[in-house]
Parts: sequence; C-alpha cells; structure tokens
Amino acid sequence: MTNIKAIAEMDRRTVLHPATQLHDYASGALGDPTIVTGGSGIRIEDATGQSLIDGFSGLYCVNIGYGRTEVAEAISRQAHALAYYHTFAAHTNEPMAILSDRLVRMAPGKPRKVFYGMSGSDANETQAKLVWYYNNLRGQPKKKKIISRERGFHGCSVVAGSMTGMSYYHKHMDLPIDRVLHTGVPHHYWGAEPGETEEAFSRRRAEELEQMILREGPETIGAFIGEPVLGTGGIIPPPAGYWTEIQAVLQRYDILLIADEVVCGFGRTGADFGSHLYGMEPDLVTLAKGLTSGYAPLSAAIIGEKVATVIEEAAERVGPFSHGYTYTGHPISAAAANAVLDIVEKEQLAHRARVCGEHFQRRLQERFSQLSIAGEVRGVGLLGAVEFVADRQTKARFDPNLKVGPRISKAARAGGLIARAMPHGDILGFAPPLVVTEAEIDEIVELAYQATRQVMDELATEGEIR
Repeated sequence: MTNIKAIAEMDRRTVLHPATQLHDYASGALGDPTIVTGGSGIRIEDATGQSLIDGFSGLYCVNIGYGRTEVAEAISRQAHALAYYHTFAAHTNEPMAILSDRLVRMAPGKPRKVFYGMSGSDANETQAKLVWYYNNLRGQPKKKKIISRERGFHGCSVVAGSMTGMSYYHKHMDLPIDRVLHTGVPHHYWGAEPGETEEAFSRRRAEELEQMILREGPETIGAFIGEPVLGTGGIIPPPAGYWTEIQAVLQRYDILLIADEVVCGFGRTGADFGSHLYGMEPDLVTLAKGLTSGYAPLSAAIIGEKVATVIEEAAERVGPFSHGYTYTGHPISAAAANAVLDIVEKEQLAHRARVCGEHFQRRLQERFSQLSIAGEVRGVGLLGAVEFVADRQTKARFDPNLKVGPRISKAARAGGLIARAMPHGDILGFAPPLVVTEAEIDEIVELAYQATRQVMDELATEGEIR
C-alpha cells in the first residue's frame, strides 16, 4: 500500500469529511484519519493492521458482514456486461427490473412502483416531491406540509435535512424549510409524565399530533414521516400502541404515511421490515443501507397503490414524470442489491436477527441494567442502546462538558470495539451486522461493559459519581 502518512496528508488537504471538526482535522489536531483497508465478517481492519469489531455495521448498513465475495462477483459480472445506461424514457436493465419486482413483493403497505436513487437522503427528497405531486394532481394544492418528529433522522439534503429533527443539522444551513413541521419524540423514558403508561403516553403523542394538524389546517398537511424505530436520534423503539394511535390520526385527516425504513429494513429489527413489526401500513416507504449492505450506493422510494394510481392516471393530462437522476436504477448497484437480498433470504437473516437479537437484548440488560449510571437499556432485534445518567433515581443528566458517551465510545474503540456515541444525550449505540453470532454478541457486550466501567472509575476519581 502507498505510504500511510502520505495518504493521511492527501486526505487532510483535499477531503471535506462529514460529521468532522474541519479545522481540527485539517490542522492535524485530530491526528491521522483511520484508513480502513479491509474487512471480514463483523470486523474491519485499518492500514496499521489493527482489527476492530464493527458493532455498528458501518452506519447501520453492512447487514451481511464484510468480505462477501458473492456480492463482489455479482458487481463484477454486471460491470463486464453493462456498467451503465440510463433509465429515462422507458429504458431499463435486467437487474433493476428483477430488483423492483422483488421489492414490490416484499415491502410493507400496498407497494406498486419503485423509484431509485443513491442514498436515503435523496430517496426522502423523492418522497417529498411525490407528496407534493400527488396532491397537485388530485386537486389538493394546499396539502403540502410534511410532519416529522423531533430526533427523527431522514437525511442531510435540503428537504430530507429539514425533516431530520436535530437542530445541529439545521444551524447555519438555513434549515428547516417552511413546509416541514416537527412533533414530539416518542421516547417514554424522557417524555412520560409521572406514572404515565406507555399506552397513555402514545395516546398523548397522537393527541399532540392531531392538535398540530388542526392548528395548521388539515387541508395543508400532506404527509407524516417516521422511522419505525428511531435510529440516529438514540435508537428508541416506539412505546406500546404508538403506531396504532398515530395512524388513526393520519387516516382521519387524509394524510400519507411515509415509513423511513432506511435503518430498520431488511431484517434489522428481527422482522423483514420495521413496519411489519409495528403494524404500520405506509403509503410510501424509503429504503437504502441494508438494500445493498453498503456494497454499492443505492436507495429506493417505494410508491404505494394510492399514490401510484393517481400519478399514472394523470399522465395523459400532465405528461411525463419529470423527476430522475443520471444514476437512477444503476445496473451495478441493482446487481449488488439482488446479490445481497439473495444472501438475506438464503441465510434467513431476519429470523437470525430475531433470535440473536433476543440474546443481545438479554445480555445488554444483564450487564448494564445494574450499573449506577445506566438510566435506560433499550433496543429491539439487533438495535440496542444504553443511555447514561448521573443519577438513576432523578434521571439527572451528566454535565455535557464531561462527554460521558463519547468517552465510553472512545474507551470501547481502544479495546477493539466500534460502538457509537449517539447525539442528544450520553448514549452508546449498537447495530452489529446481522451475521453476528451469539459468541460475538457476548464479546461486543463485554467490551462495551469494560469500557463503561473504565469511564465510571475515571468519573469517580473526578468526583462526578460515587
């Protein structure tokens, strides 16, 4: 390999990295970048030869694990046969047509059509345009606002970034746009009133949503977007009854439901899709990440029967569908997705995530629930999180300047485990590849536990805890 220092210097000088303190990185204050050179199973390797357990599947996406030659071979075969041709004006390619048929048969709701992009962000941009287009075509030109949730994550582009309910994606970026609103986060631990059950909390969140709709005017609200399980907002499963209550409100006011399945899709929760697990009946579904397990960039917007019928029937009146990208339905990405879905189906990864997920959730509870700083241990399937607080009884938070979550994440990494410090609190998040074994789960949980104890000892020395 080329000299590591030379690669690091090139990178610092020329690359604008996401989620990075740009001045500190460019100046060298953050040290050298981690140059990832390979991976196998649940582990990656960097240019120094260090091996790390990837307890977060890249960014929730490498569901089938690293180093799957079946996918590499499918990409190679397609590149040799047809590396690229556009899909405008009814041009197609074999892997895209096959993939679309598969997705329409497996997606939740009443799927009818598939539109492809390259990331979850652009797929949610497409969903917003579809909401606006649909309502224009059916004579509801005011019905354009989209309601998201606080702490929901739907991407970083203009509309998708607006739908993301996290202020640091908005500051200095002129977001959110006016057509996007945010309702309350469905997190019982922090949001419930004293003695309020999960069911009662869910009803209250639905009532708050209805009040917002009535305040804005139902004739102005086009869609509601939500992840079945909040991902980047803290890995938060919905409280009991939440999606039943929310959907009843949406149906009452003729509002489309967009299920953002970018994180939950393709088995992550132990079901094929999070929508299946929670009884959601979406009109539009957003897919990415697990669709190709990160082996190639690809996203999909699944269009349900209600929307598809309107836009198809209006075509004679309005002309061609005027939306699309150069790489929509890219044959190499579609070939990668088909190979990934073959593995997902053959190895029954959704079932595996359910079985291993039960072990994972149990081990997290066993190891963390008795720690004095573990406020909440939560998760579903192979999604998990531990939220740390200074006082479990009062739920007093740590001083943010202590950076407890990032310190635990850093200590875990030093021990050989990548676990993510989540925003909006001192939260350690997990999303291991779906091919993880129970023995590997035990190793992940133990490494995270030891990192937490190390930081607890430091906090005790600093006088922050007893």
